[in-house]
Parts: sequence; structure tokens; C-alpha cells
Amino acid sequence: MSLQEITVAIHDGDPLSRAGLIGYLEQQRDITVVQRTDATEDARAEDVAVLLVDQIDAPTATRLRKLGVERAQRVVLVTSELDEEQLELVLEAGVHTIVWRHQATAERLVKAIHAAGRGESEIPGDLLRRLLSQLGRMRRGSAVPPESGTRPTQREINVLKLVAKGLDTREIAGQLCYSERTVKGVLHDIMVRMQLRNRAHAVAFAMREGYI
Repeated sequence: MSLQEITVAIHDGDPLSRAGLIGYLEQQRDITVVQRTDATEDARAEDVAVLLVDQIDAPTATRLRKLGVERAQRVVLVTSELDEEQLELVLEAGVHTIVWRHQATAERLVKAIHAAGRGESEIPGDLLRRLLSQLGRMRRGSAVPPESGTRPTQREINVLKLVAKGLDTREIAGQLCYSERTVKGVLHDIMVRMQLRNRAHAVAFAMREGYI
């Protein structure tokens, strides 16, 4: 199986963490690391941007939106802290994958970069469970029926449930007896129709609206 090259830029992070990650990524045959400075920040976007931060503050949220929305990059966010409100914020900013800092081994980050490069999303299960709990509380007593024609189909809901469990495209196809192309098509259709930025944003939307 041939490898598809992925270009990656590492943003922020302490010098030691950056150097260690860059050194490891440069050993991967299918990953090319592009060094970025403030002067080259607005150059051609890479396939994947990895952002290393301790917590999400206003400047970081703006930076994420610039990368994920304005530059349409696939973003891997590595962070130490993230509450439910911040999760919704980063999903709306177009972040594809979130990795906890304490779980961010070099191997784990390579896996996350490959997933983002394929257009797939990964969110830690504990974070999704906290978001689901919060959204459930918000819905009680304030649920509004969706507009006609905007509700996801049952097939879309079935796919989103498996995305929420952390399954990738191949695993979802196997579970539902679909082709991988069908799974990608289902996800593309709902994201276009609901104006969602990526798979993680689609899961958050489905949970917020009570579909899953």
C-alpha cells in the first residue's frame, strides 16, 4: 500500500516539546514537517496543523479559527485543559482532532496526524461524555423541535453514533456493512446540509440536538 505524503506544521509549544516532536515526525516516510515562523504564518496552508497549548484562551481561540476556518486546515489540538464550553468553541473553529497533553506520545500524535490527514476526527472519550452530559442538561425543558427537512436521516444518525464512539471510516463501514465510500458520502452529506465543519463538529451538533 503506497503512502500519501502529509505536510505538517507545528505551532506553539515549548521548545523542547516542539523539537522532540519535529525530530520524530521527520523520521516518518510519509510526513514532511514545514517550519513556520511569524513571518511565514500566512503562507500556503499545510495538510495538517498541530497546535500545542496548555489551555484555550481568547488568543488561542482566534488562532484556531484562523487555521481551521480561514485557512481550511485540518487541525490537531494538543492541550492540557478543555471544558465543555471550550470544546464547542474549538469544534466550531474547525478543529478535527483533540489529544490530551498527558496522552500525547510521539506515536499517538502520528496516529492523530494520519487521521486528520484522512479528514477524520478523534476526541477523547471522557471529553465527549462530559459534553453529552452537559448538553443533556441544557436540553431538558428547552428542547425546540428541529425545522422540517433538517433532521438527520436514520442512516446518518447510525454513522454519527459510531463516529462518537471513536471508530474510523473502515471500522464504521464494517459495523454497518457499508463501503468506506458510502460512509464518507453520508458524513459529507450531513456536514454540507447542516453547515458543519468536520466530523467532530457533526457529533457535537447531533448530541446538542438530541439525535444521539
